[in-house]
Amino acid sequence: MIKLMITAASSNSGKTAITCGLLSLLERKGFDPCAFKCGPDYIDPMFHRSVMGIQSTNLDVFLAGEDGIRQIFASGSRGHDAAVCEGVMGYYDGRMPGSAEGSAWHVADLLDMPAILVVRPKGSALTLAAVIKGLSEFKTPGRICGVIFNDCSEMFYQTYAASIESQSGVPVLGYLPHMEEAGFESRHLGLMTAGEIDDLADRIVSIGYMMDETIDLERLISIAGWSDGPAQAGAAPSPDPDAVHAKRAAAPVKIAVAQDQAFSFIYDETLTALAQAGADIEYFSPLSDEAIPAGACGLYLPGGYPELYAGELAKNTRMLESIREAVSSGMPTIAECGGFLYLSDALEDTEGKSWKMAGVLPGSAADTGKLVRFGYGYISSGEDTMLIKKDEQIPVHEFHYWDSTDTGCDMHFVKANGSRNWDFGFTSDTLYAGFPHLYPAGFGGKLAKRFVEAAAKFETEKAEAEA
Repeated sequence: MIKLMITAASSNSGKTAITCGLLSLLERKGFDPCAFKCGPDYIDPMFHRSVMGIQSTNLDVFLAGEDGIRQIFASGSRGHDAAVCEGVMGYYDGRMPGSAEGSAWHVADLLDMPAILVVRPKGSALTLAAVIKGLSEFKTPGRICGVIFNDCSEMFYQTYAASIESQSGVPVLGYLPHMEEAGFESRHLGLMTAGEIDDLADRIVSIGYMMDETIDLERLISIAGWSDGPAQAGAAPSPDPDAVHAKRAAAPVKIAVAQDQAFSFIYDETLTALAQAGADIEYFSPLSDEAIPAGACGLYLPGGYPELYAGELAKNTRMLESIREAVSSGMPTIAECGGFLYLSDALEDTEGKSWKMAGVLPGSAADTGKLVRFGYGYISSGEDTMLIKKDEQIPVHEFHYWDSTDTGCDMHFVKANGSRNWDFGFTSDTLYAGFPHLYPAGFGGKLAKRFVEAAAKFETEKAEAEA
């Protein structure tokens, strides 16, 4: 099997384009690749999935822990002969200033994974050798085993590649020339989502074909090759698929998960954790469906871009009524970030017009023009709730531009570095609603288990009431 990390000195270096192009190229060469993404980003894995038609998994040290990272990688890479992981921010940039904890380097080191550095050479020449050498030697081991130039002319590559490799000591594996296909548009939460780019698959295939001509794939594969399970050594065992299937077959409980253009920010690991806990997941669209799935006993409203579709969501009054009835009836519900906005009284769109939402929660939301209370942290509750037991510290991530006039006060948030804290959210024995994104696959899978258990209890009580 081959495995490698695609990283860079900073964001906006072209990691996603190189990662997707390489995945496409590997697949065309007969490999069966899988993909991973460092950190909490939801959008980049959507690009990976559009290439392979399989799920891409996040590797977040803060949310999953070091043992969790090993387990997730072992489980996600099992059965594949190539694993490509896209880094986050700069190679050594961790979750706190001055720390590499949670960085792409940290993940690569945990998984004994060689790293390929993506570099935009414009504005520099031989100086790049110093930059590359410095990055490769900053930590021991640095794990940087190769360089790919992005947005690079053939003339530059032919002129400087050999001397840069010689003086940096790091193999230069090729380049990707300037391609319009590799320029993915961004918005306030990152790249446009994969589903919003009509010709994305064709663009990625084009990048892969170009990389076939300009990248030394044989040399790259040699660098990234490994024989057996060093990354899996010490990893916690993955659940036995037969045991999971038997559990679900014995006692399935239907969980309705919102998934469409407005609600797409949910970790693949979350869905896996819910399924392993006994959930029978059924997707629905708050934009186009008229009601949540029949027989659902739990409701998951993830984050996304509801602000871009506020008018359409507001006009789907039957779905809004279905949501209100479900939550008010005591159906166990998770509503995080965008889902939280959807449950609020009103939501302002990108044009500044306010639209009525479900009205389950108080407050109206609008664009602040800046990131609000963003970053890693821990949430806790002063009493037992559906997901969080008294005084537990649950790792989460928060990232949003829209804010509400009433964010709630049932839970407490502390920044990971301890610099700030505040009360937030609405919670009960059947509800979690707030801006922080949960990670049900972490914390020993306890959040997923508790949610499914609450849904099973709701199902039993409903059946008894109807009997």
